[in-house]
Amino acid sequence: MRRFNERADAWLYAALLLVGAACIALLSARFDFTADWSKGARASISPQAQAILKQLPGELDVVSYARPGAALRGQIRTFVERWQRFKPDLIVSFVDPDADPAAMREAGVSVDGEIVLKWRGREQHVVQLDERDFGDALARLTRGRDRLVAFVSGDGERAPDGKANADVGDFAAQLAQRGIRALSLNLAQSAVVPRNTDLVVLASPQAELPSQSVKALTDWIARGGNFLWLTEPGNDDLGLSPLGQVLGVRVLPGLLVDGAGTRLGIGDPRMVVANDYPVQAITRGFQVNTLFPQAAALAAASGAPWSIHPILSSSAQSWNQIAPIDPTQPSTIKYDAGVGELRGPLDFGFALSRLSPSPDKSEQRAVVIGDGDFLSNTYLNNGGNRAFGQRVFDWLLGDDALVPLPPRGAPDRVIHLTQADLALVTWGWLIAVPVILLVIGIVIGVRRRRR
Repeated sequence: MRRFNERADAWLYAALLLVGAACIALLSARFDFTADWSKGARASISPQAQAILKQLPGELDVVSYARPGAALRGQIRTFVERWQRFKPDLIVSFVDPDADPAAMREAGVSVDGEIVLKWRGREQHVVQLDERDFGDALARLTRGRDRLVAFVSGDGERAPDGKANADVGDFAAQLAQRGIRALSLNLAQSAVVPRNTDLVVLASPQAELPSQSVKALTDWIARGGNFLWLTEPGNDDLGLSPLGQVLGVRVLPGLLVDGAGTRLGIGDPRMVVANDYPVQAITRGFQVNTLFPQAAALAAASGAPWSIHPILSSSAQSWNQIAPIDPTQPSTIKYDAGVGELRGPLDFGFALSRLSPSPDKSEQRAVVIGDGDFLSNTYLNNGGNRAFGQRVFDWLLGDDALVPLPPRGAPDRVIHLTQADLALVTWGWLIAVPVILLVIGIVIGVRRRRR
C-alpha cells in the first residue's frame, strides 16, 4: 500500500507539472512580458526615443524595401520590435524592390533595406539601421510647419521643379514629402532674400551672376542665413569670388579625378566615389557609397571666421587635373605637378558653422560642395546620393539635433589589461591551470591503482 501511495504521488506530481506547464504556455501565448536586464537597458530604446513615439498618435507605417530571403529582413524586424513594445500600432511591412521596381522608384528608395516612415501623409527615409537615425526621422515627422528652401534661379541654375537631367526636381519632390518646400528665387527681380526663408541654395549656375544677386547672397550670409553652395569645375569665373571670400572657401582649378573608383568597376576617373567620410555631424554613421560626376576640389582659406570641417574627400589616387581631358579616353590622363596639379587626398565638400550674427539663432551653418550633379535627376538614385543630400539639408535646417539620443553602446566591449594582468592570464590559464589538471589526473590514477 505504501508503494502504491508513493507511485500515485509521483504520477499526481507529474500530472500537476504538465498541467502547470500547459497553463504557462497558454498564458504566454495570450500575454507577453518583456524585461530588459542589460546594462543601462541598452536592449531597449532610450527614454528620449519613447518620448518621441508619444508625440505620434495613431498608426505609424514602417515600410522596408528589403529583398526576401535575406538576413536583412530579420534584422529590420528585430530592430523595429524594440519600438513596437512602446507603440503597438507601429505597423511593419516589406516590399520586394525586385518584384516592384516602380514602387521603389516612386518612393525614392535607392538602397536595399531602406525604410520609409509614413505618418499622416508625411514621409521620412531611414538608411542606417540604428536608434539615432530612426529617432531623428521620427522627430522630423512631428515637425509642425514646412521649411522654406529658396533655390536661386535666373542664371542657369538647377531648377527645383525641373524635369531635365541636370535639374533637381526629383530631389525637391522628395523634400516636399518631408515637410521641406523648395521655391525658386530670382535675385534679379528680388533684391533681398525673404525673411521667412530657412535656407538658400545656389545650385551650379551656368552664367555669371549679376553683382546685385551676389550682393543679395552675401548680405543673406552676413545676416546669419544658412546657405548651400553647389559649385562645379570652372565656376570660379562667374563673379562668385565675393561669395567665396565671405565663406572662406575657394575652388581649386581643374577637374578632380580619382583612380580609386576602379575597385568598384568605374573606369572613368572623372567619377569620384566617396566611401570614407571625414567625421562630422552630416557624415556620422554614414557608410554608403556616393557618386560625384565631375567634381571640383576645394580649399579652406586661412583666417576664415568659420569653423570649417571637411565632409567629402577624395582618395590618395586623386589629383586636380588642370590639362584638358579627352572625353573619349579619360583613363589616359596623367598627373603633372609642373602645371600646378595637387595630389590627393583633396577635399571637395565643407561644412561651415559659427555663432550666428542673428539674435534669433544660436548657430549659422553653410555647406559648400564641389559638385551638383549628385543631386540631379540623372544621378540622384546612384548609391547613397539621395540619402547624403537629405543629411546635408537636415543639418543645414538644424534637424540633426532634434533628438538628443545618448550613445547606446555596451560599456563592457573592451577589456583593459595591465601588463601584470596579461602576465597572470598568460601564465595562469596557459600553464598553471593545465599543470594543475595534469597533477589531479595523476593523483587520481595513482589512487585507483592502489585499490
